[in-house]
Amino acid sequence: MSNTDFSGLRVAAFESRMAEDMTRLIERYGGQAFVAPSMEEVPLEDNHEVLAFGEDLLAGRVDLLLLLTGVGTKTMVDVLQTRYGSKPVVDALGRTIMVARGPKPRAALREFGLSPTIEVPEPNTWRDILTTLDREKPVNGLRLAVQEYGVANPELLEGLRQRGADVTRLPVYRWTLPRDVAPLQRVLDAIIDGHIDVVLITNAVQVDHAMQILSKPSRQVAFRAALARVVVASVGPTASERLRSYDFPIDFEPSHPKMGTLVKESAERSRALLQTKRTAST
Repeated sequence: MSNTDFSGLRVAAFESRMAEDMTRLIERYGGQAFVAPSMEEVPLEDNHEVLAFGEDLLAGRVDLLLLLTGVGTKTMVDVLQTRYGSKPVVDALGRTIMVARGPKPRAALREFGLSPTIEVPEPNTWRDILTTLDREKPVNGLRLAVQEYGVANPELLEGLRQRGADVTRLPVYRWTLPRDVAPLQRVLDAIIDGHIDVVLITNAVQVDHAMQILSKPSRQVAFRAALARVVVASVGPTASERLRSYDFPIDFEPSHPKMGTLVKESAERSRALLQTKRTAST
């Protein structure tokens, strides 16, 4: 038995856009992959919130723009350009304090020849955002827009308001359940029935959508009990916060909040963790 791979363990994941990559990674590290998409990204093409924000942006009524995701940043600029044109939008963004939550919004800005004023370091949680702003750009009295990434973060919004910011939510896209939820249902059933050894969580919304599918309280209780007998690996603090909000266990986070690191370190640690959990539950 290798100490550096899954050695045949059954590994579930809820990756959507990168489902094939996740499957290959699990199999590369010796696991049996059970990957089912849990999210579908729906751009808000008729996005009145973004267009209204564009009016304020071009008029100089936005002091600070907080960018939470790369996809959301790119979509936001694309939507704005459909009405206001490329140069006016890029020029207005260049005059605005832009705070990027990690490298993905920074990379999206680079596509338009822009750079963030401030970048929030890993692990990029809402607490890290507030700490970075407190240190580098206190927001008291600023007109601040928050580009959201599917679901609002009430703790972040409240933290900004408590610091005296005039906060505007800027939803750019949202997540929905996949049109075909049967594969997700099958993987959740396999977890509840004891046919899965490891569960990998790479996004907080995956947890919400699993609970939507497990809509009956009895199924949610059964799922929570099943997680006590498997290894639950979370990609990072944001996903872990969501797991804890449902009182789900977290057995470990990887050294870096990346999918590849999550799978590699899960492969290295899962057998020992699984043995410990199942011995304790027995």
